[in-house]
Amino acid sequence: QVQLVESGGGLAQPGGSLRLSCAASGFLFRSYGMSWARQAPGKGLEWVAGIYSDASDTRYADSVKGRFTISRDNAKNTLYLQMNSLKPEDTALYYCGRAGSWYPGRALDEYEAWGQGTQVTVAS
Repeated sequence: QVQLVESGGGLAQPGGSLRLSCAASGFLFRSYGMSWARQAPGKGLEWVAGIYSDASDTRYADSVKGRFTISRDNAKNTLYLQMNSLKPEDTALYYCGRAGSWYPGRALDEYEAWGQGTQVTVAS
């Protein structure tokens, strides 16, 4: 079955960096667009970044553009999110998700599977 396991979360200071990973199994990883989404305390799930199945293009939410970088290694079935210049408002539970096709749309209901999440806390 489809399995997505996030890791790499933790506590970071404002202005700091973290790198999240998502290990995928149970499906042909290279055929699907993938995204990261996050849920801050008391708020709904927010799409953050997406990458095409072949890594030819990426998309970002305005709130993270220029600070976060999504990437993938199809040989290792792994998705990444490099987060730089972190802000307290980036504090959230971060999830990786598998799109329904090669394209990583912004609409969360297009996603067929999500991981359990990894917590990111940005505080001094």
